[in-house]
Amino acid sequence: MKKINWGIIGLGDIAQSFSEGFLNCDNARLLAVSSNKNEKLDQYKSNFKLEKKYLFNNYEDLIKCGDVDIVYIALPNNLHFQWILKCIEKNKNILTEKPAVRNLTEAKKIEKEIIDRNLFFSEGYMYRYYPQIKKVIEILKTNQLGKLISMETTFSNNLLFKKKFFFFTKKRKIKPENRLFNKDLGGGSILDLGCYTISFSLLIASLIDGLNLKNFKLRNIKKEIGSTGVDIEAEADLIFENGFKSKIKSSFKDDYKDTVIIGEKGSLLIKDAWHGASLIEKKIGKDRTKIFNEESSNIYSYQIENISKSLLDNKKKTYFPGFTINDTILNTKILESWINA
Repeated sequence: MKKINWGIIGLGDIAQSFSEGFLNCDNARLLAVSSNKNEKLDQYKSNFKLEKKYLFNNYEDLIKCGDVDIVYIALPNNLHFQWILKCIEKNKNILTEKPAVRNLTEAKKIEKEIIDRNLFFSEGYMYRYYPQIKKVIEILKTNQLGKLISMETTFSNNLLFKKKFFFFTKKRKIKPENRLFNKDLGGGSILDLGCYTISFSLLIASLIDGLNLKNFKLRNIKKEIGSTGVDIEAEADLIFENGFKSKIKSSFKDDYKDTVIIGEKGSLLIKDAWHGASLIEKKIGKDRTKIFNEESSNIYSYQIENISKSLLDNKKKTYFPGFTINDTILNTKILESWINA
């Protein structure tokens, strides 16, 4: 079977998790990696049986490698845009970590360039490809909840407090150089986590017949700004033209990750959609159905397989429910509105 050759620039924690996804893929291989740290390159060479000629000390050499079919950009948020453009210059297909960019101007620039050069582009919302999310889509598309009314979706990671003993907590010291708390590096809970809640809201809203996703309003916006000038918690109501409303929230203060979708007939609870959804619970009247996650594969493997199939089929965007450039444009527009409000 023909395989798509992948290259990765930036070898942080996210790249390690992503790379392990290739172990479960039949249509893709990790071919090349790039880092300015030789110990990282040696680690990848050993762990993933990479050839020495595909270990690069700088990102541009990997991008120029003719054997690489697609580049995965696993760099900090503030570096995404410049390296997306460098990939485009070398006519490379692209998967970039989220958020792809920090403003709508950059997103529209990318849209124009990839269309002009007929390149593949996607943003790394890996959860969309997971079987549990496809089950959610099936439940909603078969009208089991009836007309969709609203949803509430949260992504939070506790980065600010640590447990001392019993129920007492202590506030952690914030390091300004940490990218998550540094505005210049694209920090803040909205950019890091809130982008997921927007993307899921758009996915669910897209299942409503006749709904124009571009007609939206943000209301009831609340933000808590931390000592380094970035938001450490934020929420808003994302309201679409037919009245469908999604309450979105991001936070560095707790570990809540649930999503609830409400329809006229019932509701759907999704426990941690972002990491594969450990449980889906459907409630219709007094009836409750629980669907547990029985998948064991790396969550990134489904994303890698979907995108690799798209490339093998000579497609320039992912198969549904993957993330397209149109999704990135709209996601970024809402993201920017939320941050600047």
